[in-house]
Amino acid sequence: MILWRNPDPKPAYDVVIVGGGGHGLATAYYLARNHGLTNVAVLERGWLAGGNMARNTTIIRSNYLWDESAAIYEHSLKLWEGLSAELDYDLQFSQRGVLNLAHSLGDVREGRRRVNANRLNGVDAEWLDADEVKKFCPIINVSDRARYPVMGATLQRRGGIAKHDHVAWALARKADAYGIDLIQGCEVTGFEITKNRVMAVQTSRGRIAAGKVALAAAGHTSVLAAQAGIRLPLQSHPLQALVSELLEPVLDCVVMSNAVHVYVSQAHKGELVMGAGIDAYNSYGQRGGVHVIEAQMAAALELFPIFSRVRVLRTWAGIVDVSPDASPIVGPTPVDGLYINAGWGTGGFKATPGAGWVYADTLAHERPHPLAEPFALDRFSTGALIDEHGAAAVAH
Repeated sequence: MILWRNPDPKPAYDVVIVGGGGHGLATAYYLARNHGLTNVAVLERGWLAGGNMARNTTIIRSNYLWDESAAIYEHSLKLWEGLSAELDYDLQFSQRGVLNLAHSLGDVREGRRRVNANRLNGVDAEWLDADEVKKFCPIINVSDRARYPVMGATLQRRGGIAKHDHVAWALARKADAYGIDLIQGCEVTGFEITKNRVMAVQTSRGRIAAGKVALAAAGHTSVLAAQAGIRLPLQSHPLQALVSELLEPVLDCVVMSNAVHVYVSQAHKGELVMGAGIDAYNSYGQRGGVHVIEAQMAAALELFPIFSRVRVLRTWAGIVDVSPDASPIVGPTPVDGLYINAGWGTGGFKATPGAGWVYADTLAHERPHPLAEPFALDRFSTGALIDEHGAAAVAH
């Protein structure tokens, strides 16, 4: 069964989206669905959703600290809640609850603060003490003699996971049905800019004229922007994850621990999906250091002694784009007609429908969507930062 066409690029499009991952596909879909714009191409240098979309741990939540972040992530979560029906595709979206563990008094204070901030913003949030954590997730080690004692946790019951490749396939199928061209094996090698306005993109498959160009290439966005003469405040790091062998169902929620840099869920097939913190160095290699995985496993076994004999099946890394305030950058750039959606760092997957929605609206109306306004590029010169290092924490 063919889910979408594999067309050759046309000479020109109204909008060219660079990056065929979740955000690029969602932007294309919402351009057509919400704004009737279908003369659109999505350019992907490899294959659709072959980058971070296929290399993440699929966690979905909206319990961020600041008003601006909570608003855009909650908008995304509400879209997730109806997305399977809208796209007519089983995304295996499972609202099983997300626990964020606290291991110190500082964690407890931060967690309680975030719960209160979430509630003020209409985001569901609860604080659980150690006994309640054990009741919610019986396999967690809550012993007070543990190296990382569990002193409580935040809980967002509406959080959960989805099947990442199903999300990509569903968005691609719908975008293609609207007539949008999804062009694989098409690397952007440069931009044609005249009088500070982007006119076309140069690609490995020839020149493509564009009314607007929208960057959505995650960890490689800064490389693309540099080709247009723009230096972005982003750093790219490998972000490691792994899966285990198949197990019987033992973990029916998502457990995250910022302090020990590990987060765990069990996929529908039965494998454990675990993530670590970002590697400290800058790199574009889709692999990471063994020492990070070693530390991640040590932390996981402290929290889940039941996993001591589980075998790791495979490991990998994605390339995340991290901004100075751990918040995204969405909107126009100093080059007319060139737009950016980047800096999502470790939170890109959960934002997929929300980011696509606001980015499409920004492109269609040539002004930032209200939810995107706080995430403008110029906040790094004005100082109006949205510091989400606490709620974004490690990679998730």
